[in-house]
Amino acid sequence: MANEISKLDAMVSLRPTANIYGYADNPVWGLENNDGLIQPTDAEVEAEKVRLQADYDAQEYARSRKGEYPSIEDQLDMQYHDLVNGTTTWKDAIKAVKDSNPKP
Repeated sequence: MANEISKLDAMVSLRPTANIYGYADNPVWGLENNDGLIQPTDAEVEAEKVRLQADYDAQEYARSRKGEYPSIEDQLDMQYHDLVNGTTTWKDAIKAVKDSNPKP
């Protein structure tokens, strides 16, 4: 778990238009400008933290891949040379990244 979801993250996720302020694990529900929104319960917040963490963890492969892909400029250059030379350099490079960071 590289990223810990905070109580503030969960509250904002549950009530994105609410007036919530404070620190990550000590958020304060604003008493004004919440247009009738009801503050989420502690159980709702904890369940949302679990859900958000699972979503984050499920995307680890994508975050790992992102840093390994060649730059867009390099990929375009590979594609051009593959087209001109009949090679598969680009497909091979992309496949290597995907193979080293598979989807779960």
